[in-house]
Amino acid sequence: MNRILFGDNQFFGVNHVSDEKARQQSMRFKDDASILHTIDHAIEEGCNTFMCTTHDRMLNIANLIRNDSEKYDDFEIYPCLPYAHKYANAVTELGIMGTIKQYVPGNFIGSLFKGGYALVSKDHVKMMELMIDAELKMFRGIQTPVIFLQNVITDLLLGLGMTDLLKAFDEYIRKKYNAEPGYITMNMPKLVDALAGQGIYRPIVCSSINYEGFRMSGGIGLYEQTLKSGRVRAIAMQVFSGGATSPEKALEYVCSLPNVSSILFGASSKENIHETVSLIHHYDKKYHYKTA
Repeated sequence: MNRILFGDNQFFGVNHVSDEKARQQSMRFKDDASILHTIDHAIEEGCNTFMCTTHDRMLNIANLIRNDSEKYDDFEIYPCLPYAHKYANAVTELGIMGTIKQYVPGNFIGSLFKGGYALVSKDHVKMMELMIDAELKMFRGIQTPVIFLQNVITDLLLGLGMTDLLKAFDEYIRKKYNAEPGYITMNMPKLVDALAGQGIYRPIVCSSINYEGFRMSGGIGLYEQTLKSGRVRAIAMQVFSGGATSPEKALEYVCSLPNVSSILFGASSKENIHETVSLIHHYDKKYHYKTA
């Protein structure tokens, strides 16, 4: 994995500091060209990996990238699925059956009517595989070496003790897409233990890691202990603690930690992208970070 990953929150009105700022960003990126222009700024700073949700608008962005394959020859996307808001909105507008017809490929509907909900409910893994295929269709032809399960599903399965489905996700992503599975979570220590119980060691886990302990379930101490153990390849997200920590303090803390393979950040301006990347390089040099 690359050391610095560029995220997509700012493009779709997600801001942990201010609802008003989120609204302004949503208006700023209302057209696809403005999104791609900002991604290009990140690439100019050496950020060749874009970690994004499967938001409907990503289909257009993926098409633009595919259509300029020479320019984006070294560019990678790390998809994060499923995009839960998409399905929630679809259920509101189309109903459950309408949502299934729109998003689930194959002969699922026929199977549903032949066997009923009881039949389908017994085959969680097949249902999961169909949904993965539907979500990833937009990225065909683009390098996707790591594919993530969103925390809304990861943590639900973790909480329910259904870790066999996390194992099934791992196996399917490796076999079908020749990619590494990744997991987004709000409880990295617990997830690492649970995955080890399924025979998954040193997983790629994206989790909040920051100076303030913002959204770090179990506390900073437990996270630092998990990182020191070397049992995880961590991606640090929400490194600025929702805006509570200065960029200097935030990035120095994260760069000083062991086994943080990558740092994920989002920014809406060329200046902010440059500042963040420069600070990461500065503190990596100070703490003698070396790529694995």
